[in-house]
Amino acid sequence: MGRRVAVPLPAQRIVSLVPSQTELLFALGLGARVVGMTKFCIHPAEARRSATVIGGTKNFDFDKIDALQPDLIIGNKEENYQEGIEQLAARYPVWMSDISTLPDSLSMIRRVGLLTQRAEAADALAAEIDASFATLPPLAEPVSAAYFIWRKPYMVAAGGTFIDDLLTRAGFRNVFGALGRYPEITPDQLRQAAPRQILLSSEPYPFGAKHMAEFQEICPAAEIRIVDGELFSWYGSRLRHSAAYFRELRCRN
Repeated sequence: MGRRVAVPLPAQRIVSLVPSQTELLFALGLGARVVGMTKFCIHPAEARRSATVIGGTKNFDFDKIDALQPDLIIGNKEENYQEGIEQLAARYPVWMSDISTLPDSLSMIRRVGLLTQRAEAADALAAEIDASFATLPPLAEPVSAAYFIWRKPYMVAAGGTFIDDLLTRAGFRNVFGALGRYPEITPDQLRQAAPRQILLSSEPYPFGAKHMAEFQEICPAAEIRIVDGELFSWYGSRLRHSAAYFRELRCRN
C-alpha cells in the first residue's frame, strides 16, 4: 500500500481489526498480546475472554482503542474503512494487509510472523497451507458456479477477490468472474449465467436451507449448496482446513 510503519519490537499490545488475522495471531502464540479485536472476531473461542471488543470492522470505537494504548494495530485494506484507518494511523503504528490470492495470504502470514517475532512459526504455518493446496491440482473441467455472499440485494463474489481465487483452486469456474469484486446480481443475470452449482455462503449473510428454494426457482437445473464461508474467505490460519474441505466438495460434485 506504499506506507511505511514503524513498530516497536516486540509489540506487546496488539489490536486486530480483522477476524482472520486475529485468529492468526492466536495461532502464532500471540494471544496474550492481543488486547483488542472486533465483534466479528469469533475464533478462537477463548479470544473474547482476554481482549476488549472495539466495535466492528467498519466502525471502530476510538475511545476503547485509545484506552488500550496499542503499540501495534493490524488491519486489512478491504475489510476496514479508510477514514477509520487514517485516524488510527495518525496516533498508532497501523500495519495493513491487502489480500486477493492465496500467495497474498501466505505472504501476509509470513510478514505478520516477522512483525511479531514469530517468523519460524509463521513460516511453518504458511508452508503447511501451501502444501495442502498443492494436493488440489486444477480440474480439466471445472464446475461452473455462482458464489453468493448477500441477499436483498443478491451479491456475489466476482473477479479480483480472494474468494474467486479459492473457487478456482476448489475446482469451480466463477460464472461472474468477468465482473469486478462484489457486484449486485439480478435473477435474470443468474438465469442467463446458468451455473451448474449455486454456492450460498454461510457468511457474511447467513444463508441456510430455507433460502435454497428461491434460488432453485430461478435456476431449476442448478444444484444449490450451502458452503462454509470461513473456509472460502478467511485468509489466515483457518486456511489449514480449506484444502481438505475443497476436496470433499469435489467428491460431491
